[in-house]
Amino acid sequence: MDKQQVFSISNEEQFNDVALQIFRHQAKNCRVYHDFISGLNIDAENVGTVQQIPFLPIEFFKSHLVLSADVPAEVTFTSSGTTGMITSRHLVTDVSWYTESFRAAFRLFYGDIEDYTILALLPSYLEREGSSLIYMADDLIKQSNNAGSGFYLYNHADLYLQLKKEQAAQKPTLLIGVTFALLDFVEQYPINFPELIVMETGGMKGRRKEMIREELHQQLCAGFGVSAIHSEYGMTELLSQAYSKGEGIFACPPWMKVITRDTNDPLELLQNNRAGGINVIDLSNINSCSFIATQDLGKVYPDNSFEVLGRFDNSDIRGCNLLIA
Repeated sequence: MDKQQVFSISNEEQFNDVALQIFRHQAKNCRVYHDFISGLNIDAENVGTVQQIPFLPIEFFKSHLVLSADVPAEVTFTSSGTTGMITSRHLVTDVSWYTESFRAAFRLFYGDIEDYTILALLPSYLEREGSSLIYMADDLIKQSNNAGSGFYLYNHADLYLQLKKEQAAQKPTLLIGVTFALLDFVEQYPINFPELIVMETGGMKGRRKEMIREELHQQLCAGFGVSAIHSEYGMTELLSQAYSKGEGIFACPPWMKVITRDTNDPLELLQNNRAGGINVIDLSNINSCSFIATQDLGKVYPDNSFEVLGRFDNSDIRGCNLLIA
């Protein structure tokens, strides 16, 4: 399987064909996934449709090395977590798959990266190692080829001045930030910049009280003077991201798909418009596992867009004890 086959997918038939090829490869070569499938008494050879593919619970990334290639990892991405928490480890054997995925997705949703100034307000991510988000943001900043692009930690005054500079120059500007930092910023430096794209990555990281999306986006819209807040849906265990341009409705690039599962039967997939656990197919994650059962709760709509409604509380493989954020 080469990148061209994955990143040139343009319809559901192509997606399903590539997904089944990758499934057969990973069912054979990823030991953790192979054992998981066997434990379910599923014969991989009898899986003939995407709907029959079992999804690996994301918790396995905390306890096992999820690899489908017997080569050393080029980079290891790790999830954030509080002290003493077991975090996920995603060993990426060929980081060019990740680079191609996020660059292609950015072009698809936002156009040429060189048209933008990219500003990244990501303090909690910058303060640790192994963040896939920092890896992506750093590359996008470099690809923008703009001297004004860059990272910001807690230097909010500098960020405010840079935003005013970009606004005066009428330069398309994207500010990607962790949620608590964006709120901290607008409390100190509210700005009226209607053309600004504000993209929140989600999560308070224990710094502030959690908020429902509507309240959060209302505060951020008022603080930045924008009509909508964009969002990114990604995670350590994946190599692709979905994007929302407002209202919390996400769209996937053609090589990524979200399906919901029954919260009481993880092998039962749901029809559109029904809330359930979020399963993700990420075909760029070819050397790890492309079929992941996340801890998120969501709903998929007929056009394949989706909404994240919350998370499982103390989730396990049975998907009990739901807590909607």
